[in-house]
Amino acid sequence: MGEYTSLLIILVAVVAGLFLLIYILPLNLWIPAIFSGVRVALPELVFMRVRRVPPSTVVQAMILATKAGLSKVSSAELETHYLAGGNVPLVIKALIVADKANINLSFKQATAIDLAGRNVLEAVQTSVTPKVMDTPSIAGVAGDGIQLIVRARITVRANIQQLVGGAGEETILARVGEGIVTTIGSAATHKEILEHPDHISKRILERGLDAGTAFSILSIDIADVDVGENIGAKLQIDQATADLKVAEARAEEKRAMAVASEQEMRAKSQEARAKVIYAQAEVPRALAEAFKKGKLSIR
Repeated sequence: MGEYTSLLIILVAVVAGLFLLIYILPLNLWIPAIFSGVRVALPELVFMRVRRVPPSTVVQAMILATKAGLSKVSSAELETHYLAGGNVPLVIKALIVADKANINLSFKQATAIDLAGRNVLEAVQTSVTPKVMDTPSIAGVAGDGIQLIVRARITVRANIQQLVGGAGEETILARVGEGIVTTIGSAATHKEILEHPDHISKRILERGLDAGTAFSILSIDIADVDVGENIGAKLQIDQATADLKVAEARAEEKRAMAVASEQEMRAKSQEARAKVIYAQAEVPRALAEAFKKGKLSIR
């Protein structure tokens, strides 16, 4: 009975040791890597665990890169990018797509784009397949005061060299909107824009609005042009209303001044009349005083 217990303990210890050995020595990753042509040492995989880097992430990325012909990617570079907070599988996929599309994208550029917070795979795909952005409804007023509401469609391609530090889609939309408003405002009449809406896209493209951005503008197409309000007439009506109110205010001021002047004249007239009455009242008293002093007598 004691021997059976000892054998059972030994068997359990051996099984536990095997599982521990398999965990420490990831043979399930090392063997497929060797057969896939990836040169990675078994101790190196162990040290990855010590550095808290998932060996499966690095090995699978190296296998994918090797099969795609990206032989310049090393395990040390992948570990460094992972420890920096990067997305290793996404970077490898982006490099593969760029290589197949003959786009010049180095591993250093791809990791920099990824660490900058941009989706490097989406950027490469946008560089291969242009992206279409729709602007919101943008209103502008022509020289004759008629409002035009324009919606444009912008086709852009990602500029790999400007992805780090370059402005994004919001800047492109803002610049195109500014160009639309400026072009409509420079037109003498709204009919010019309605007859030749392509003038808007031509003038916008001439200004080089994609400078300093992460995209290259391929084309700007005017999707729709609608006639809005007559802003000029509305402004004239508002101005006339304002002028009328000013004229009414001035007339009221003059009327008030006239009323005040009339009241002042009445006051002066009453004052003069009071003085006359006072003077008339003084005549009998003056006569009485003259009689009293003998300066005046009655014959």
